[in-house]
Amino acid sequence: MRSLAIVPVSGATSSARSLAGTIERLQMAQDSYHVPVLASEIVELFTSLPAGVVVDATLGGGGHADAILRAAPQIRLLGIDRDPEARQAAQERLGEFGDRVRIVDATFGELSDVMVLHQDFLHSEPVVGVLMDLGVSSHQLDESSRGFSFRVDAPLDMRMDPTKGETAAQLLSHIDRHDLARLLRDNGENRFAGSIAKIIIERQPQTTHELTEAVERAVPMAARRRGHVATRVFQALRIAVNAEEEQLERGLDAALDVLSPGGVLAVISYHSGEDRVVKSVLHEAATGGCHCPVELGCVCGAVPTVTVFKASAQLASASEIESNPRARSARLRIARKLPS
Repeated sequence: MRSLAIVPVSGATSSARSLAGTIERLQMAQDSYHVPVLASEIVELFTSLPAGVVVDATLGGGGHADAILRAAPQIRLLGIDRDPEARQAAQERLGEFGDRVRIVDATFGELSDVMVLHQDFLHSEPVVGVLMDLGVSSHQLDESSRGFSFRVDAPLDMRMDPTKGETAAQLLSHIDRHDLARLLRDNGENRFAGSIAKIIIERQPQTTHELTEAVERAVPMAARRRGHVATRVFQALRIAVNAEEEQLERGLDAALDVLSPGGVLAVISYHSGEDRVVKSVLHEAATGGCHCPVELGCVCGAVPTVTVFKASAQLASASEIESNPRARSARLRIARKLPS
């Protein structure tokens, strides 16, 4: 690939106008794939970065990527996604940016390998930012054939990449009942995890409606929480099918490794399990792994590798939640890499 010239950043006033215009367009636009969550916050964060490469490790339909590229002309973007439909949508959306963008078929857990294989795109420029927008997209939920949602009957698939790996139905054909119950508990289904697992294993559901019926049979009406009774079961199976927790831990470690000093990592999570992993990894990096008693101070010589922007996660505004209900559960955590 030929060498690319980096467009210089304009003056402060011009940059502010550009940022405001980009955010306004995002708020007004109807995204045919899905509406990017916390877009204003992400655009503002990545616009402030120096010239270099940003890795969008969960590219999706390209909503965040489009916003970043428009507002930050000094940035080139390497987009990663395992979903072929998402990559196609992003290719169409980001085509106008030409050689400023490269889209890769991979998972964020494979980030280290991606960086090695695509050195020609990096041009020895620093990786100044990494973005991860976790979970399942609105498009994937709405696409009935994917089996992510209990709202439409479909084959029980749940694979992010429908060409690879085993489906949720195949997983349920061999998983031990006690392992399934443990998986459900790990994802917040505490009280009825055992009975749900027992009935699912007995019934061997092949469709989303069959899985929903099995969960409804296991949970008494009087004990059902706010929201759909099968929500956490679907979430737990999706996470297991796509090995999301293992991918997340590997991806976070790789992101912190590839970032240049001063680079930022931004992670948007949507449920407590994801956020717990993100918070734990960032805490470990921010303390250097120190576990010395607080009252004694650090005596182990641990060396922090990042600073975390704030202890608590950043939440979406009330106005964004009103216009995009998916933002209600979003949690944004940000860290900046320290000089080595």
